[in-house]
Amino acid sequence: MLDELKEEEIVNKVGGRFKLSTLIQKRMVALNTGARPLVNVPGGDKLATVVAEILEDKIFLDVAGELQSRNTTATANIAGNVFGPQRSAPMPTVQATDAD
Repeated sequence: MLDELKEEEIVNKVGGRFKLSTLIQKRMVALNTGARPLVNVPGGDKLATVVAEILEDKIFLDVAGELQSRNTTATANIAGNVFGPQRSAPMPTVQATDAD
């Protein structure tokens, strides 16, 4: 485990252990689904990347508990949505017919 996670600084920075856990989990999902890191960490360890992003104030949880970035240009990348907003195709309408 990273030594930074044992320190109270990171816990206090995000507002508690549960928020820290949620922030780490959401950012790890984003990184695992293709989001680009906001900091450069030697070795490419994703957990170390997330911890560095938190300590450098690059990411945070908003009041709704959603992952956000302090850098507006990185906000689209933060949630792992690297391909833009997801849109589903409209559902085809089905017409009822008489089967007599």
